[in-house]
Amino acid sequence: MKKTLLHVLYVLAVAQNNFAQQPAFITDSLDAYVQREIKRWQIPGAAIAIVKDNDVVVAKGYGVTDLETNQPVDGNTLFMIASNTKIFTGTSLALLHHQKRLSLDDKVVSYLPYFKMYNDTLTQMVTIEDLLSHRMGFETFQGDFYNWYNNATRQEIIKNIAKNKPAYQFRDTWGYCNAGFVAAGEILQTVTDTSWEDFIQHRFFTPLGMYRSSTTNAKISADKNACKPYTIFQNKLVKLNYDNIDNIGPCASINSCANDLTNWMHLQLNKGKFNGVQIFPAEVIDETRQPRSIEGRSASPLFPSKHYDLYGLGIGMNDYNGKEMLWHTGGADGFVTTVCFVPEINLGVAVLTNTDANYFFLAALYQIIEAYLNMPYRNMSAIFYTFYERNTNNTNEQLQKWFEQAATYKPLTKQTAEQFTGKYYNGVYGDMHIQFENGKLNMYFEHHPQLTGQLQMLTDSSFLCRYDPVNWGVKELPFTLKNGEMNSISVTVNDFIDFGVYEFIKR
Repeated sequence: MKKTLLHVLYVLAVAQNNFAQQPAFITDSLDAYVQREIKRWQIPGAAIAIVKDNDVVVAKGYGVTDLETNQPVDGNTLFMIASNTKIFTGTSLALLHHQKRLSLDDKVVSYLPYFKMYNDTLTQMVTIEDLLSHRMGFETFQGDFYNWYNNATRQEIIKNIAKNKPAYQFRDTWGYCNAGFVAAGEILQTVTDTSWEDFIQHRFFTPLGMYRSSTTNAKISADKNACKPYTIFQNKLVKLNYDNIDNIGPCASINSCANDLTNWMHLQLNKGKFNGVQIFPAEVIDETRQPRSIEGRSASPLFPSKHYDLYGLGIGMNDYNGKEMLWHTGGADGFVTTVCFVPEINLGVAVLTNTDANYFFLAALYQIIEAYLNMPYRNMSAIFYTFYERNTNNTNEQLQKWFEQAATYKPLTKQTAEQFTGKYYNGVYGDMHIQFENGKLNMYFEHHPQLTGQLQMLTDSSFLCRYDPVNWGVKELPFTLKNGEMNSISVTVNDFIDFGVYEFIKR
């Protein structure tokens, strides 16, 4: 008993000494900084995890999971980490490559015969490596209006890739493609005869002791210690439903917490080793970090020490103040998060937030990294907020003009509304219906039963569309008439989802 007590006291003394060796910002200011800044950004809840030199320096929560219950966020509180999922999928395929169960240079069609690109030549060229490094020729988020939170199966999402004409030449320009990771997950299942979800549980969560982490909407929805998702609309917090993105799981569906992510960071910083056990061969971790795509140059007045952005297998990389950063971000309705590794100084950082309308998750990441790099203090959150506030003010001014303009336009009668109602079709998306209900025109989408768009006349050739859920946007949608009847309508949603314009033709 005495020996056990002495051991506990020794461990506590070591932990206190290690904490004391951290930068002053971490030991003296971090809590006050986070608590102050999440108020600035109207973030209900956040969590921070820091691993340094194999020690967990911080793994804790701030704020509340839900404004209705005021339940505090702690180190075990779940967040949707969204596209931070991609490094798990990239590591999985790199492991199968290492085991020679596949090659990253293998053609996708050799595993998924139904996989097709816009033409046969492209179809025969795409490799697994192309899927995992976003070099298929698509614009960032191209096709995601269809892909995100829809009712299609994984195979249907993969088949729909063929309907998108690439914006760029093949392998010429980096473009973020979520559907490519869905295809990678299906290849994993084809090779292992194991679902992507079970593979992640068996190969990652269980050996790493990530007992809170999960991969499904049902898990986070039922969990009693999970953050609720929020957005901000016209400066007010709006509570959202959880995205059900199980069908695109390999690109975005992991839920996790600060405590679990410290174990993930330990593995990354120790080349696949956790608690003395080699969970993944070091070669697998190295494989994910080999640059495959050039995102671009990133030097700016705010970040003069950054020069390049590259992408490996589900992970981004850039230089920062002479060190290499390996990182990813994740965004789902109501959540933005980031996980970052700086191997040269043995540092891992994760920042989790439960609104999708903040840059604090990035500002806090850089604030922590700059403290460990002994850079002069500057309030990164305040700097990021100036950009956010300017953009938000401009958006709110535009919204107010639209609302006032729409309010002065003569109301639609049932007779005049009939020229707009009916079924519409877009070659990439599919069907959309416009119906006149209770004096209003509403849009309904074939693949998004949870999404509606309320239309008001804005001009003689455009509607004001207010989407529900609200974070899909408020947009001006132009339309064309032919012989006095509706011919087409050009539909857009928030850039957060898709940058593209989808022209729906009336059937």
